[in-house]
Amino acid sequence: MKSEKQKMLSGELYLATDNELLSERERASQLVFEIHSLPPGNPQKQLLFKKLLGTTGNSFVIEKGFHCDYGYNIHLGENFYANVNCTILDCAEVRIGNNVLFAPNVGIYTAGHPLDTTLRVAGQEFAYPVTIGDNVWLGANVLVLPNVTIGANTVIGAGSVVTKNIPANVVAVGNPCRVVKELTTS
Repeated sequence: MKSEKQKMLSGELYLATDNELLSERERASQLVFEIHSLPPGNPQKQLLFKKLLGTTGNSFVIEKGFHCDYGYNIHLGENFYANVNCTILDCAEVRIGNNVLFAPNVGIYTAGHPLDTTLRVAGQEFAYPVTIGDNVWLGANVLVLPNVTIGANTVIGAGSVVTKNIPANVVAVGNPCRVVKELTTS
């Protein structure tokens, strides 16, 4: 029989109120609290982020106001930058490529709730991964929903809600987010 964590990680319906999952979210919350308690520029922040996150590159900056569910499902490439108030609900894997920039208030959400009222009221949830390619820039207040891949070299305009995959080398904007311009690579 699968644990609730195993169900969560495999994209099945699961109960987030499971004791193991509650404990792991508490661990992440404690580490985030410790990170936010340190003064700007304190090198201990990087060490705590490395303890919190699944993997990181050598060079990354995450500004104040960062929040996540578990941390261990977040995988950062080299030269990642997240401006203030970044939220990554990582009930499933979030893979972020190299040279990725997040403007303020970016939200990455892997978790969702069933449309079926009975399942939702019973506390069932699901989680699907999010993948962001190399050299991507997400503008201010961008939201990326579960089961989305954003291709390399793409720019997502401010305020967009990304509900479906976005290809590489484009500018995409809106709610729902859609391609408005192709970019040429140099």
